[in-house]
Amino acid sequence: MSYQAFSIEIDTGVAHVIMNRPNSLNAMDGAFWKELWQIFNTLSENPDVRAVVLSSTGKHFTAGMDLKFFGGIAGTAAGDPGRQREQIRRMVLEFQESFNAIEKCRVPVLMAVHGACIGGGVDMVCASDMRYCSEDAYFTIQEIKIGMTADVGTLQRLPHLMPSSLVRELAFTGRKLRAVEALSSGFVSRVFEDHESLVAGVLEIAMEIASRSPLAIVGSKEMLNYARDHSVADGLNYIATWNSAMVITEDLQEGMHAQAAKRPPSYDNLLDKRNIG
Repeated sequence: MSYQAFSIEIDTGVAHVIMNRPNSLNAMDGAFWKELWQIFNTLSENPDVRAVVLSSTGKHFTAGMDLKFFGGIAGTAAGDPGRQREQIRRMVLEFQESFNAIEKCRVPVLMAVHGACIGGGVDMVCASDMRYCSEDAYFTIQEIKIGMTADVGTLQRLPHLMPSSLVRELAFTGRKLRAVEALSSGFVSRVFEDHESLVAGVLEIAMEIASRSPLAIVGSKEMLNYARDHSVADGLNYIATWNSAMVITEDLQEGMHAQAAKRPPSYDNLLDKRNIG
């Protein structure tokens, strides 16, 4: 399937999703929001995909919301004020679902950020499992500079990723969080020299993830996301129940035999839900 705002490459268990509107600084237009949701829901159900990398093209990762698109939406509101507000709320919830699809994706999602990551771009990368950037990268909660509160996930997810005081400073000022500070604050896991080495390095990490048991990777992502939103006791109870169903598997036997034989393990893909029935 072809897309307007993205291209996709799948190789050896890794899906590489690439934002490809460099002439528009990869701004988030109408096609972006619809396609992102479609892409991640599709990849989540694809048994050949064990990890996803999202990178970009051109000078910047993304300029955030396409102002022409945003202005067009704002200009269409008419009629009863209450109905206008209800319509806007549904629209925002739809935008949120596009980024929720990244968080809900069954497999790990890795972000490779270069240049500017502005506004909605920060919302998007906050929904990923792991974040990496190049030395020239910076992140900006741009919404505060245009008189609005960020509403697509930054303010809800970023406090789980960085110290609260720093999150509030960035949210209240809109200043740039540059690569070195992003690394020291734990927002990104590694900083690469340039765009080329960034993409190559993140794809290599994704390939390593793809070599692990897909059943164990899915379970690990499920547990980590659950632990973020629940107590330790709830998380321990959940993993006990999960592993009572999932731990006795061919993957466990293969992993132990491979270690004993000092060879790389080989794991089957998960089953394709689309084949049920």
